[in-house]
Amino acid sequence: MPPMPVSEQRLAFRAILERPQVTLPGSVYDPVSARLARSAGYDLGLFAGSVAAATILGAPDLVLITLSEFAEQARRISRAGALPLLVDADHGYGNALNVRRTVEELETAGVAALTIEDTLLPRRHGAPEGELISEAEFGRKLRAALDARVEGGLAVIGRTGALASAGLDEALARVRVCAAAGVDAVFVLGVSSVDQLEALAAATDLPIVLNAAPAPAADLAARRVRVILQGHLPYFVALKALLGAYRHLRAGGAAADLRAQALPADLQALALAETEYAAWRKEYLEVE
Repeated sequence: MPPMPVSEQRLAFRAILERPQVTLPGSVYDPVSARLARSAGYDLGLFAGSVAAATILGAPDLVLITLSEFAEQARRISRAGALPLLVDADHGYGNALNVRRTVEELETAGVAALTIEDTLLPRRHGAPEGELISEAEFGRKLRAALDARVEGGLAVIGRTGALASAGLDEALARVRVCAAAGVDAVFVLGVSSVDQLEALAAATDLPIVLNAAPAPAADLAARRVRVILQGHLPYFVALKALLGAYRHLRAGGAAADLRAQALPADLQALALAETEYAAWRKEYLEVE
C-alpha cells in the first residue's frame, strides 16, 4: 500500500466534496489506525478533538489539549500517507490570530481539511453549554483561516453548533456567514430532519458535512451532503480489546489463547509498513 503524497491527499478530499455521493470517514487516531482504515476500504480519515484528547491526554473532550499536541499527532497520521485526513480544529485555539496559527501548523502537518467552529471554547465560568461567538467574529475567524493558507489545496470547513443552541434561523444565518467568508464546505451539527436539511441546502451552494444522517444516503447526496461522520466507536472498541487482553494475561491466562483474537500477520505487516521497511533495509543496510 504505497503512501499518498500530501498534495494528492488534498486533491482527493476536494474530489470527495465535488462528487455527488456521501462519504463516510473512518475515525483514526494514529498511523496504524489510518493504514487499517484504508485497508478496510475507507477513502477518508477523521481525527477528532475528542479522540485526540483521549489518545494524547487520557482526558475527556474539554478543550484541554494544546495546538502543538494536536498538530503533532495529526502530523504522525498524515505522514503515514494512508488517507486524506480531515481534522477537527475546534475553535482554532483562540481568536482569529490563533486561528491563523492553527492553520499554519495543520497545513504544515499535512492534513487535507480542517474545521473551525463557532462555539465559545473553552466554556466560560457560569456560561451555558454550547455558547456561541458572534456571527461577526465567526466570519473573521474563517477569513483568517483562509488567508493563512500557503498551499491552496487545504480545505477549510466552517462548522456551526447554532442549530441546537439557537435554532434553525440562527444556524442558517451562520451558514451564510460561512459562504460569505468563502470556505470550502459547511458543517452543521445536529441536523435531524429532512426539513432542516432542505432549509440548509437552500441557504448555500456549499458542500455540506453532517454528524448524523437524517435521511437515506441518496436523498442526502441530492441535497449536497458530501460527508457524514460515523462517530468514534472504533477507538473504544480497540480499548475494550486491549483491556480484555490485559485482564486475561494478568489473571494468568496463556498468551497463546489471545493469538486467534490478534491482528493477522498480513495485516500487522500492512499496519507497520513492514514490506516498505524490508525493502529499505535491503537497499540501504545490507552488503551486496
